[in-house]
Amino acid sequence: MNYLTLSDLSTKLGGRSRSSIYRDIEAGRLPLPIKFGRRLYWAEADVDRAIQAFVKGSE
Repeated sequence: MNYLTLSDLSTKLGGRSRSSIYRDIEAGRLPLPIKFGRRLYWAEADVDRAIQAFVKGSE
């Protein structure tokens, strides 16, 4: 399983800002991060599913 850092996630989402990403998490559009030590990571598969759900809901 691959994990994304905040920087990786921002890039994957087209350069979204940190605050926009956290708003998306709060609204349930993105999955919660996983904390390893002092850093946060997102499971790439979970992010991909969230993106697909958003795209399908937009059609």
